[in-house]
Amino acid sequence: MAHLIRHKITNKLTNAAHTVSNKSQAKVSGVFARMGFQAATDEEGLGFAECDDLDYDYRQGMKMDVIQGEEEGGPTEGEGELDGDSHYQRDGTGPRPSTLKIGGSLDEDKPKITSWEAGWNVTNAIQGMFVLGLPYAILHGGYLGLFLIIFAAVVCCYTGKILIACLYEENEDGIKVRVRDTYVDIANACCAPRFPALGGHIVNVAQIIELVMTCILYVVVSGNLMVNSFPGFPVSQKAWSVVATVALLPCAFLKNLKAVSKFSMLCTLAHFVINILVVAYCLSRARDWAWDKVKFYIDVKKFPISIGIIVFSYTSQIFLPSLEGNMQKPNEFHCMMEWTHIAACVLKGLFALVAYLTWADATKEVITDNLPSTIRAVVNLFLVAKALLSYPLPFFAAVEVLEKSFFQDGGRALFPDCYGPTGQLKSWGLGLRIALVVFTLLMAVFVPHFALLMGLTGSLTGAGLCFLLPSLFHLKLQWRNLLWHHVFFDVAIFVIGGICAISGLIHSVEGLIEAYRYNIHE
Repeated sequence: MAHLIRHKITNKLTNAAHTVSNKSQAKVSGVFARMGFQAATDEEGLGFAECDDLDYDYRQGMKMDVIQGEEEGGPTEGEGELDGDSHYQRDGTGPRPSTLKIGGSLDEDKPKITSWEAGWNVTNAIQGMFVLGLPYAILHGGYLGLFLIIFAAVVCCYTGKILIACLYEENEDGIKVRVRDTYVDIANACCAPRFPALGGHIVNVAQIIELVMTCILYVVVSGNLMVNSFPGFPVSQKAWSVVATVALLPCAFLKNLKAVSKFSMLCTLAHFVINILVVAYCLSRARDWAWDKVKFYIDVKKFPISIGIIVFSYTSQIFLPSLEGNMQKPNEFHCMMEWTHIAACVLKGLFALVAYLTWADATKEVITDNLPSTIRAVVNLFLVAKALLSYPLPFFAAVEVLEKSFFQDGGRALFPDCYGPTGQLKSWGLGLRIALVVFTLLMAVFVPHFALLMGLTGSLTGAGLCFLLPSLFHLKLQWRNLLWHHVFFDVAIFVIGGICAISGLIHSVEGLIEAYRYNIHE
């Protein structure tokens, strides 16, 4: 027995050392910690990249946790199980490490973040530059659009909490212990034992779609801002999108995002300043506010698109499991979620309302396009810089998930490894990255409509990851511990989320088809 324990310890240490020496140097930071993007996800991307660095250290500590747990004879669940979320498992060879917290773990020595730092990550995800599309949602929704901004904040805060609850199970003593790490782990647990990998595949596909669509939106908004900043130039929005993509091609060569993250932090702060400037300009025109234009009626055809826009502006769930696992005091997670979403709700609601009151029916898809030409160019140039510096974060998150899923899945990948023995990216792997950048350009060129793409993404992946899946997983995994009102909330959110997702998706696709046909005839 002692020989077996020593053998397991040796294997664990060897795998951990191999992972650190060979893989961490060659791989770029993963998704939203995100899926630290947004992504992040998220703003979206900055919070995700920062959270991912901490998450990697945290997971290395978890490997030592498993070793100590085996020495103490504690339960482990890494052996004989499927791999967890691909973008979290850097080596891609061994079984998923257990996250069961056992006393005296070396994880305590790993760097943790405070609740304020965690709140900054969430704020980056839900207070990003995509709030520029919210006044356009009020244009088609009126007061109901404002209500949806509040409703979406409440629901996303609640589903974030129940998603974290799915990471925990009660032990024999009735104490809750963390037995899962990621959104994918939760999804796989819900589909086990009949389809143990189905849930993870669904979540991974959803996150790839959201990340790639986020990249496309950055290209679209860059072209949109530039063409409206210099209307006298004989350059179309599509041409500006090509120029922006040329500037983004070096993203395929970057090996880490630390420098980019620092620039993105500065740009995020600049974005908040720009929001304040927009609000200040709107307040200066308070005498001309068109209160009579804000109605209770809705545009039946375009309002479902507004739902997707609002939901997309709150997406952060995909990286919350990793964020909570890296907090110094996980018990403060609920409080952190509440104050961040309350702040987001207030700021988004005020920003959307005062901007719409100022320009009323003339409100454009990107609100800064309504500013006077004297200040529009300066403000838009700052936003373009922010969009271009934010692009690498979701881009690398998507690249890492794709590489793990198709090229590095522990010998089960469909294609050969895109990295050489020394961890250097192969030429054809570089070509695939460049192809992904070009793909985002093609989408931005053929569908250059910011609001439609944002609404489509929010309806397709935002509603699923923020509304449908958390409520479904909570019902499945925590059924025995739920009170009747929790069951009611989960079912109601699932039904409402499904209706919003289907209606928003249908109308967004119809709008994209009409826009595409118009572009062809044009």
